[in-house]
Amino acid sequence: MGVSKEDVEKFLESNPSFATKYFAKDIDKAALSKASGLPGDKVDFTNFKDLCQVEEMAFVDELILDMQEEVNMEMVVFKVLKRILALIHGDRCSLWIHRVRNGIPEIATRLFNVSAEAKFEYSLVEPDSEIVYPLDMGIVGNVATTKKAVNVKDVTTDTNFSSWVDEEQQDYVTKNLLASPVMNGGDIVGVIMILNKTTGDCFTSDDESLLQKYLKVGSLNIRIHELSYLHNVETRKGMLLLLSANKVFEELTDIERQFHKALYTVRTYLNCDRYSVALLDMTKEKEFFDIWPVLMGEAPPYAGPLTPDGREIKFHKLIDYILHGKEDIKVIPTPPDDHWCLVTRLPHYVAEHGVICNIMNPAEEEMFKFQKGPLDESGWTIKNVLSLPIVNTKDDIVGVATFYNRKDGRPFDSQDEDLMEAMAMFLGWSVQCPDTYDAMNKLDHRKGIYEDMVMYHVKCRHDEIQEVLPTREMYEEETFNCDEDELSAITKPWKKLVEQYDLYSFHFSDVPVADLELVKSSVAIYLELGLVKKYTIPQEVLTRFMFSLMKGYRKLPYHNWRHGFNVAQTMFAMLTTGNLKRYFTDVEVLAMITAAFCHDLDHRGLSDLYNVKSDNPLAKLHGTSVQERHHLEFSKFLLNDEMLNIYINLSKRQIETVMNVMDICIISTDLVLHFKKRGTFKRIVDQAMTYDDEKKWVEYMSLETTRKEVVTAMMMNASDLSALTKPWELSQQKAAALAMEMWEMGDLEKTVLKKAPIEMIDRNCMAQLPKIQCGFIDFVATFVFTEFARFHPLTKPMLDGLMKNRQEWNSRITSGSKSCTIC
Repeated sequence: MGVSKEDVEKFLESNPSFATKYFAKDIDKAALSKASGLPGDKVDFTNFKDLCQVEEMAFVDELILDMQEEVNMEMVVFKVLKRILALIHGDRCSLWIHRVRNGIPEIATRLFNVSAEAKFEYSLVEPDSEIVYPLDMGIVGNVATTKKAVNVKDVTTDTNFSSWVDEEQQDYVTKNLLASPVMNGGDIVGVIMILNKTTGDCFTSDDESLLQKYLKVGSLNIRIHELSYLHNVETRKGMLLLLSANKVFEELTDIERQFHKALYTVRTYLNCDRYSVALLDMTKEKEFFDIWPVLMGEAPPYAGPLTPDGREIKFHKLIDYILHGKEDIKVIPTPPDDHWCLVTRLPHYVAEHGVICNIMNPAEEEMFKFQKGPLDESGWTIKNVLSLPIVNTKDDIVGVATFYNRKDGRPFDSQDEDLMEAMAMFLGWSVQCPDTYDAMNKLDHRKGIYEDMVMYHVKCRHDEIQEVLPTREMYEEETFNCDEDELSAITKPWKKLVEQYDLYSFHFSDVPVADLELVKSSVAIYLELGLVKKYTIPQEVLTRFMFSLMKGYRKLPYHNWRHGFNVAQTMFAMLTTGNLKRYFTDVEVLAMITAAFCHDLDHRGLSDLYNVKSDNPLAKLHGTSVQERHHLEFSKFLLNDEMLNIYINLSKRQIETVMNVMDICIISTDLVLHFKKRGTFKRIVDQAMTYDDEKKWVEYMSLETTRKEVVTAMMMNASDLSALTKPWELSQQKAAALAMEMWEMGDLEKTVLKKAPIEMIDRNCMAQLPKIQCGFIDFVATFVFTEFARFHPLTKPMLDGLMKNRQEWNSRITSGSKSCTIC
């Protein structure tokens, strides 16, 4: 009759002294020599106890050798786990690694389903197959939280037990388990868990002791691995910041180039396959011409996310760094919304909330729409993502950096977050360098411009004003010492100049009028409109201001003081004779007339394009609408002088109104913007045609601020182009003067820029002037005056004059003239 295993175990448990005696029993050296393969003289142990100790020492030596030879941590722990399973008779075991993502700690499988027969490659968990628990779930999460070992004899009685892995993942039934934390000082590193005792109902206290004994070796390896990883991270962080600083201070002029150089230099330290940097538009306020379509209902208002400081989230540039395979850099200006990086909406979310997003399985993410398949022909796919904001010293988000696929395949962890955040924070702070550099440059450019202004533009002197206000002769006093009544005695007769020079007419000619008479006539316009009395404009200040404007216009063939006066006179005629004044308040009329006088102040006879090409300080200072912004700034510069400030007695709100209207009027003279507003103006005119009751239309328009601004801008364009509508002889002279000015600019392109000028500004093409004039009339001017004739029929004389002049120009084309007869 045979003896069963259970009988042997029962006997040994009942007779411990026998087991001890047998374990210490001497054995034959020859048998040991044969079993071990060692010579007999080398076999020096004599009992089972010594033999077991030798076997255990051999196992420990092997583990230490593996650690010295840099065998990976998982391989060493795998051997330890298999040894533990054999000794305490567990069915299977696992290693769970503790990490932090998005500031939330979690526990994830690294070795799973390790059994006595398991092979390492099958037990090692690939990143896309990880089982992840938050620390508030399951026994493994509880062990990681409490940092205490547990021996659960029956998992059904433990409230922390989660059957999710058993039921959903492995179709396995856990009955009992033994789990212990792996610590690095006071920090949790991981958890080792052993499931289902195979030789009993549960694990014993001896099993617990044996587990802790072997964990000393296994956890040592894990701790060494953790310290090595942290050292590597800190080394990378130091090199990353050092190299970033080097490139940041190497490039001070441009934030985009600064980011590009810094990020490309540190690419080898970022431990990822690919990363993208999306730079945000830093504009906080829109231009008025961009707001009009929304206010008019022609475009929907922006409904997308905003940055914490209230900016619309628009990425004006995307830099895509590809580090896998063949390295490449893709710079995408104004990236489309369907770009693979932006279509996910992750950069928008990060820019909106200013948070770090660490995503482990992007393909399964519901909040963001990541592409599940390969992005390109290389087969590269998105496996994990880390995205974080780049913030400057003002706490404004200037961009979003997104990193893809950690090189070892694992998800990005808290160390990666800290590393990338340090770099992003450093780059954000470094924005101050180009900001400061740009501010210094702007001050320098502004200084150069104003020095030139001071040299060329001198405000009206006390002796000069006597030429129009002879107070010394009449009162033996300076103008600023005379009261308004005394000055009125001089200026009151000027009102007759309005009739004398036919300033109400659309066909006014400045040719027979002297410059100083135009200064008096400009004051007469303010007097005629009742603006001087209503807003208590000091007459001495108004006269000095107009005299200064005359001096402020340079001695150019076309863009001179006479052009400024002609534009203001046309604005006056449109408001009065054209009956457009009915839509505007008096303070708006004041601003419109003043803007018309100022609109080309200090014009240099050069186009915006030439200013940009020649690297003029004006172009560096203003960027867009270069000349127009300069005219506006110079006008405000004059108005800031107490002796020239015609707005001195206006209220704060009235000043805000006049400044806003002046901005619109003067900036609108940039013909580049003409095409942005012409469609809107046409719709306003179409709408006017639908009103039978003129009074209701006027009431409606008077309250519609946006529509009034569009009309104001178009009135400014019409006034600026009014030379095209004058009687033929006068219009012809103005065209010749403008052509001469443009040819001089063409000469500069040849001599300074060393470039061939376009036909319009090339004096060798002067015979093409009639064709150029017809082209401009057809392409720009006809629309303006046609729509105003529809809008207000009283302005039709301008359209009629334009069409007559167009015929005259066309006749010179058809006659085949070989030269410009007007020049």
